[in-house]
Amino acid sequence: MPLYIKDPEVDRLAERLAAQRRMTKTEVVRQALRHELDRVGEPNEYVERALAFVRDLHARAGPDRGFVDKAFIDSLYD
Repeated sequence: MPLYIKDPEVDRLAERLAAQRRMTKTEVVRQALRHELDRVGEPNEYVERALAFVRDLHARAGPDRGFVDKAFIDSLYD
């Protein structure tokens, strides 16, 4: 399906980059989109990174990490 860009600024930017790189506007748009997708990563990548972070925190806490309950929090303010 074709992509029609009707924004004059986007067209100028694509034209400028295409001239600098000696490529077609289509190719610079393709590369820009791929670059941005690579930069932001896949959504699952964020989930995996978050899970790895949590696992690391649990490992640092050690086996006696226990749980914080209301009584413990209240005792901090006595």
